[in-house]
Amino acid sequence: MSTVTEGAALDAAELRRRVAEFVAAHDPATTGQKEFLAARFDAGLAWVHFPEGAGGLGAPRALQSVVDDEFARLGAAPEGREGLVIGLGMAAPTILAFGTPEQRERFLKPLYTGEEVWCQLFSEPGAGSDLAALGTRAVRDGDGWTVNGQKVWTSLAHQARWAILVARTDPDVPKHAGMTYFVCDMRAEGVEVRPLRQITGEAEFNEVYLTDVHLPDDLRLGEVGQGWKVAQTTLMNERVAIGGQPDPREGGLIGVVSDIWRERPELRTPGTHDALMRLWVEAEAARMTKERLRQQPGPEGSAAKYAFSRLNQEISGLELELLGQEGLLYDDWTFRRPEGVAFTKRGAGFHYLRSKGNSIEGGTTEILRTIIAERILGLPGEPRVDKDVAWKDLPT
Repeated sequence: MSTVTEGAALDAAELRRRVAEFVAAHDPATTGQKEFLAARFDAGLAWVHFPEGAGGLGAPRALQSVVDDEFARLGAAPEGREGLVIGLGMAAPTILAFGTPEQRERFLKPLYTGEEVWCQLFSEPGAGSDLAALGTRAVRDGDGWTVNGQKVWTSLAHQARWAILVARTDPDVPKHAGMTYFVCDMRAEGVEVRPLRQITGEAEFNEVYLTDVHLPDDLRLGEVGQGWKVAQTTLMNERVAIGGQPDPREGGLIGVVSDIWRERPELRTPGTHDALMRLWVEAEAARMTKERLRQQPGPEGSAAKYAFSRLNQEISGLELELLGQEGLLYDDWTFRRPEGVAFTKRGAGFHYLRSKGNSIEGGTTEILRTIIAERILGLPGEPRVDKDVAWKDLPT
């Protein structure tokens, strides 16, 4: 399809040319989205920093925004992707880093096109912030593993075809050393998904029970006992996926509140004016910082996610203050199983209630502060008395 000279330098101009040629050959007005995205994957224009054959071109990661912006400019940006954040932002980079060629071939393309939804089986009732304390067991069983345990706060498990799963495979070593990472078939016998109704009235989250679930060994990601190392790749990418995605100016909730301010001058007061100006400047500073990070996973992603959580909560509080009694109205208590979180498309009451979860999901604020202190600022680490204690000997 492409007439671009093979071996041409993959700079921004070259990628824009490739996107233009691709859109000319695949009219988004007449091509179904999944078909369009499948072709985009095959052309290496899904994740341009991924290798060729895995949806990419081996280009620098910073050029991804060039490709995405050009598709958007040409009216070919994908829509309705809210329910794919775990697959796109967390599973895909982990599979790229630790998956076998066969696993990349099997999972990456349907993940990108949205044909297969993913969820994350990490947190447990007794292992949330301290994920390494998890107790879900995976025991060798012939050519595979038998998994038993319970996971919680699992977004979109009710829709997911696959899950990324961390389980305890060796209880006789310290907690960080005895875990292994798997891809879990959510249709396997023994997987039970139960809804968790949230403060918004919805059940976006779930608890998942795993009872004698058999997973073949070819669904293991990474080596046995290296689950914590693999999970770190997931978690660093998760924080970027939640809080580190670049936005346009006044993107996100600050744009919603700014529009209210402009369109309804009767709501303005000196106090809300000062609050809006402060939050607008902070949101803009956070946006420009994310642009500099260029979506690179690492400890800096914890800072971006922390800023995202704090700003969302403060801005949603200002939105309620602006709207007064009108903002307190919330009649959306109907129990639903949403396909994703279209956060800014909802009302002020939803913004305020749902934003409370931002400081928990993807790593609690307290954990993120610790990461920022130790890994970015270089401050002394907190004492960890259980570091060398076998998991089976830890109090539960």
